[in-house]
Amino acid sequence: MGTKPAIDRRNFIAKTALGTLGAAGILTSCSGPNSKKQEIQLPKLLDQAPDGKVIKAGLIGCGGRGTGAAINFLDAGPNLQITALGDVFQDKIDNCRAKLKEERNVEIADENCFLGFDSFEKVIDSGVDMVLLCTPPHFRPAHVEAAVNARKHIFMEKPIAVDPEGARSVMASAKKAEAIGLSMVSGTIRRVQKDYMETQRRVANGEIGEITGANIIRNGGALWYRSRQPEWTDMEYMLRNWVNFCWLSGDHITEQFIHEIDVMNWHLGQNPERAIGWGGRQRRVTGDQYDFFSIEYLYENGLRTHCAARQINGCTNRKVEQINGTKGYADAAGKLFDHKGNVIWEYPYPEEGDTASEWNVTNPFVQEHINLVTAIRTGNPVNDAEAQVNSTLVTIMGRISAYTGKDVTWEEILNSDLYLGPKTYTFGPVPGIKEEIPLAGVPNTAS
Repeated sequence: MGTKPAIDRRNFIAKTALGTLGAAGILTSCSGPNSKKQEIQLPKLLDQAPDGKVIKAGLIGCGGRGTGAAINFLDAGPNLQITALGDVFQDKIDNCRAKLKEERNVEIADENCFLGFDSFEKVIDSGVDMVLLCTPPHFRPAHVEAAVNARKHIFMEKPIAVDPEGARSVMASAKKAEAIGLSMVSGTIRRVQKDYMETQRRVANGEIGEITGANIIRNGGALWYRSRQPEWTDMEYMLRNWVNFCWLSGDHITEQFIHEIDVMNWHLGQNPERAIGWGGRQRRVTGDQYDFFSIEYLYENGLRTHCAARQINGCTNRKVEQINGTKGYADAAGKLFDHKGNVIWEYPYPEEGDTASEWNVTNPFVQEHINLVTAIRTGNPVNDAEAQVNSTLVTIMGRISAYTGKDVTWEEILNSDLYLGPKTYTFGPVPGIKEEIPLAGVPNTAS
């Protein structure tokens, strides 16, 4: 790793454990010898953004998640339009147009459908008010930078980068966006999901005591993959099979497991000092990624967390988001326990059909767009980029440690000049990137 402190390292330190809630979500009394800290309260979550003038959005990245994000945006409130599409593959654009027509009766004009590696620039310049950035995450930093420079509001899918250079770029763009009043919302959905929010609020208010650690697991089946076709170039093969290549996805610890690690970061409110990682591959058949990771994170106060993820069919599947405390522990999805395992609180989900209940949980994929549109229409900008930059970097720490077999520190990640992927993009060979599996350590030698 090289040394490249592109921005002040303090910019990466999370200033709040509440993510997108920001200062408006905290109620505290003035400090003083006789003052008493008030409980953290949640802001009211709207189930629909307020009405207002038409907001036009352009979608950059028309795959399954991008198409889903476009529909989620349309469902967030009145007078919302998808008016432009961009992708490097015509079939992705065609499928997205068909889905939007079928499900929401939305038609995108031919002249507003842009093809190629520069399609993001054309979408941004097409007269939209905001962009939905849903390409493979390798491209996110450049797309975020272009959108901010064009003064467009942004929805950006997770993760925001695959390497430290990209993370620094997004952080710099986010600071610029904040300075000029643009709103940016990330696809780390749990921080806008009411059952997760209420659980985090209770933990932050001390209902399980002081946090002592966390156990975070996401074990599931294998993701999809694409076998190489004879007519595909190296670039087309990698792009169509992007979730299996580290330079495009960041490996599944970054691309998928970021959701659970972000929940952990939200509760802990601090970044680890060091990662010690393990991982390997037994079942994947394409790409250059691992099947499983196991990471221990160490913090400055002696706290430790364990995070593990696996994508292999035919194994026991489990998701655990356990936050441990001095008085008990939390299931971050909606339960608190004492140390004997007794439930001391659980989220009061309403009866099915009770749409008026204050405890209804809006689809978080829609809620994040409700929050973004509300911010734009009320003139109260939101920007949660810093929290997602931190969570992305924590996953990258773990990935690099597992790949190399060496401890990786937070300082090393902040200062690393690691960049994954080519610098230019064409459909042809991808120099310097081979379909090889990372191997930790050195080969054994005979005695």
